Amino acid sequence: MKEIKKILVPVDFSENSQKILESSVYFAGKCNASLSVVFVVQSFEDYSGFFVPHMPIAQFEEEMLQSAEKKMESFLEENLGTVPHMSKVLAGDVAEEIGLYVENEGIDLIIMGTHGYKGFEKVLFGSVAEKVVRTAPCPVMTINPYKT
Repeated sequence: MKEIKKILVPVDFSENSQKILESSVYFAGKCNASLSVVFVVQSFEDYSGFFVPHMPIAQFEEEMLQSAEKKMESFLEENLGTVPHMSKVLAGDVAEEIGLYVENEGIDLIIMGTHGYKGFEKVLFGSVAEKVVRTAPCPVMTINPYKT
């Protein structure tokens, strides 16, 4: 197995993400690896036929990106403190954007939860973890947050 020097942790800001991030920090420490945390704002272009927003989709997505960047900052401050890390907010299809980030940044391992938000989001967008496992260009470690 290739040496693990760069670890990616996709988050959705849920309580489960906090647990996965905690496990990832531990694992990164054991491997002496750097930690990157990403959040992907799901693109709504493919779903525009399902609803009519009160504003143009581009403006809506821009506001979502700005909101996500603020949320990422507070999420990492609360959960990582002084642990060295990089972070990025992306936009598009969640699994695809994770794959592109992995390729562009030379990530060696993805650590992600098997469960994030539930309910309507899961029905609408499907299982992100499953898509990432199937398409990732590197190994993926999945963690069941209910077993940590």
